[in-house]
Amino acid sequence: MTLMKLTASTLAIAAVSATAAMARDNIQIAGSSTVLPYATIVAEAFGENFDFPTPVVEGGGSGAGRKKLCEGVGENTIDIANSSSRIKQSDIDLCKTNGVDEIMEVRIGYDGIVFASDIAGPDFAFTPTDWYNALAAEVVKDGKLVPNTAKTWADVNASFPAQDILAFIPGTKHGTREVFDVKVLEAGCKASGAEEALVAAKGEEDGKKACLALRTDGLSVDIDGDYTETLARIAANKNAIGVFGLSFYQNNTDKLKVATMDGVVPSTETIASGDYPVSRPLFFYVKKAHIGVIPGLKEYLEFFVSDDMAGPEGPLAAYGLVSDPELAKTQEAVANETPMGPLN
Repeated sequence: MTLMKLTASTLAIAAVSATAAMARDNIQIAGSSTVLPYATIVAEAFGENFDFPTPVVEGGGSGAGRKKLCEGVGENTIDIANSSSRIKQSDIDLCKTNGVDEIMEVRIGYDGIVFASDIAGPDFAFTPTDWYNALAAEVVKDGKLVPNTAKTWADVNASFPAQDILAFIPGTKHGTREVFDVKVLEAGCKASGAEEALVAAKGEEDGKKACLALRTDGLSVDIDGDYTETLARIAANKNAIGVFGLSFYQNNTDKLKVATMDGVVPSTETIASGDYPVSRPLFFYVKKAHIGVIPGLKEYLEFFVSDDMAGPEGPLAAYGLVSDPELAKTQEAVANETPMGPLN
């Protein structure tokens, strides 16, 4: 891509000379498939507008990216992990074990998780309870906890069509799955009364964990690849419904029809307002020890969070990112190379 509009202040960063390099002279990034297209846009623009090589950006999932970040310090380890969910304490502990003592947390904006099916399919107006009752291993019927035998969406909600249940959801290595678990499955488990029944049957800790136990009869399918794999599965299974990031859906509206959640249509506006219930911040995590060692790393970080890229009129917003209203604070933290504090 060619970035047509760059302010003088942003371009001035390009004049900063690179520091003495390791054997590797390009930035290496891995992680979230949701953040991947945003990072790719920035990396390509960075390579075109700065006197540094274009960063190498790979996917693999948020959890996998954070694990790679924490493998250690040095040219054989990545510099940045993209993540659609917040870093966990277990990640931080692994980093410290391997000598990665300082991590910078950079929030780039917000995104929503949407539920979409084939463009020619029926309309759906979902609630978290609908998804829990469709996919959970155990559900409440007539006040009792029973194995889930629902076969069609009409079995879940009488207002839905009698379309076979087939859901393609992100695999457990993806940050999107973590958000899906909390904001859809756990919320639906609680709202349906299943959490209370599961806790009564299994105890507090095991009962709440059981809210995330999914049926194993093939109607709920984990997708370990990125959203393009989910899209391909839907193309081959017209009755299926998939879980996507908002920006991916917005760039495939000719193929997909999106459902509402709790009566709200997902959009950049409803996510920015907080009305759409299944939204999340997006992050990347930086190995601070590599700043000043890997050429262009600091410049890339500042470029990514600049108004020109991550602001409401920038190319990331044009692709579907909901701009962070506190972007100026992020810019300041990046400029100061501020490491993240303890998780709260």
